[in-house]
Amino acid sequence: MLIIRENTECLYIKQEELLTDENGNKYAVATRKITERASARAGQMAFTMALQRDAMRKTLEPEQRIWKNKPRVTIVHKSNVLSITDGLWRETVRRVHESNPDFKDRVDIEEQLVDSMVYRMFREPDAFDVIVAPNMYGDIISDGAAALVGSLGLVPSANVGDNFAVGEPVHGSAPDIAGKNIANPIAAIRSAAMLLENKGYAEAAAAIYRAADSVLDEGKWSTPDLGGTATTTQVTDAVCKRL
Repeated sequence: MLIIRENTECLYIKQEELLTDENGNKYAVATRKITERASARAGQMAFTMALQRDAMRKTLEPEQRIWKNKPRVTIVHKSNVLSITDGLWRETVRRVHESNPDFKDRVDIEEQLVDSMVYRMFREPDAFDVIVAPNMYGDIISDGAAALVGSLGLVPSANVGDNFAVGEPVHGSAPDIAGKNIANPIAAIRSAAMLLENKGYAEAAAAIYRAADSVLDEGKWSTPDLGGTATTTQVTDAVCKRL
C-alpha cells in the first residue's frame, strides 16, 4: 500500500495553550487546522499516484501483480465526530476526484473512519491500494503499516512539495543506537530511490529497489530489528554489490 499523508497542518501546527479556569483547574487547548488548499493537494497527489502505480503494474506479468483491481484511493477521516475539520477534508478530496475526468473514470474511491482503518489495515492489508489521510492520522497509519512488513527500518518515504522533494525513512532518528552500526539502512536506501523516482530517474530507482529486495530475499543480511546480526555497513555493502 501507498500512504499519502498531508504534512503541513492538522494538530501538528502545534498551536497549544495551557490555561486555568476560575476554580484554578488547568486545562489545555489545541487548535486543529485543515485547509481546502492542503487537502486538495493531498488528494491530487493520491489520485495521481494511484494512476502511476496502475501504469507500473501493467508492465508486470499478471502473476507478479499483487493488486489486480482498478486503482483505488481510500479517504481516511473521522467526520462522524469531527464534522467540520474532517468534513472539509473528505469533501475536498472527493471534489478533486469528481472534478477530474481522468480520476473519476479510472480511479475508485472509498472512505474509512480512522479507527476502523487501523483495524482493517492489520486484518486485511491487501484490501488497500492508496490511502490518503490528514497529518496525524497519516503519521499513525504509516508507523502501524511498517509493523506489517516487519520493521520501521524497511519503510521509505518522501516529503513532496510543489518545487522540491526530500527523501527520508519513515522512522526518523534513533539516537539510542547512534554509532553502534546496527541500524537497518534499507529504509534510507529505498528513500533515496523514491527521490530518484520523483525526479524522473525511474530506471535507476528500480535498480535500487531490486537490489534492496534481493538482499532481503536472500535472508543472510538482517540487522537486529529483523532478528539478525548483520551490521549497517554489511547490509549497505550487500545492496551496493548487487547494484
